[in-house]
Amino acid sequence: MKLKTIIIDDEKASIESLVWELEDYQEQLEIVKTCSSPEQGVAAIRAYRPDLVFLDIEMPSMNGFQLLEKVGQMDFEVIFITAYDEFAVRAFKVNAIDYLLKPIVQAELKRAISKVSAKRESSLNRQNLTSLLEMVNAGKKTLPSIAFPTLEGLEFIEVAHITYCQSDSNYTRLHLVGGESVLVSKTLKEVAALLEAYPFCRVHHSFLVHLIFIKKYLRGKGGHLVLKNGITIPVARSRKEELLQLF
Repeated sequence: MKLKTIIIDDEKASIESLVWELEDYQEQLEIVKTCSSPEQGVAAIRAYRPDLVFLDIEMPSMNGFQLLEKVGQMDFEVIFITAYDEFAVRAFKVNAIDYLLKPIVQAELKRAISKVSAKRESSLNRQNLTSLLEMVNAGKKTLPSIAFPTLEGLEFIEVAHITYCQSDSNYTRLHLVGGESVLVSKTLKEVAALLEAYPFCRVHHSFLVHLIFIKKYLRGKGGHLVLKNGITIPVARSRKEELLQLF
């Protein structure tokens, strides 16, 4: 059975381009509606009950995430269409959300559609969408603060200020922007769990790195990361593939 598909994008040229790209997938998809405003999109979703929605994020009056909140119950798959920068793209990857970066590349379109077909029986994780929205907006506002236990009590640290975390026996040292560090009374595994909604990656049994502070990756058995502040972090061979998939 073909997937009933809706396209929502405020740029008509983008809609026309995507419709043309999707001609190669007529056996898999049926485009039942194209919408050039979020309001039309909400109405179309409610009327057609689609299986798949291609959804632009930045639209006037209502962005893609607000549109999904307005729709409410989601029993369809979403492939986001975004012109966001590198940071936001990493956020999408960390949250395993399907996305297409403008201008759309045919190979990426094929990958996204194949992924949707493979997971059709499941629905999008709303918690992941919430986390993603927080990270995408990180460039516009400060990320939340988290209360970390220390030997003296609790220290409230902004997620955006953590460059990397380093294991220190049963403790973890949080390295912050500016060179300051804080020793917290949690293992690195526990700290990773607190930060799992944000773009961090466990690259080594002793290191958890904030992805937005990575400057480059140096090849090797596992390799090394060079952060924007010049710090070098080892990458475990067993973690290398997981890390590279985020870039």
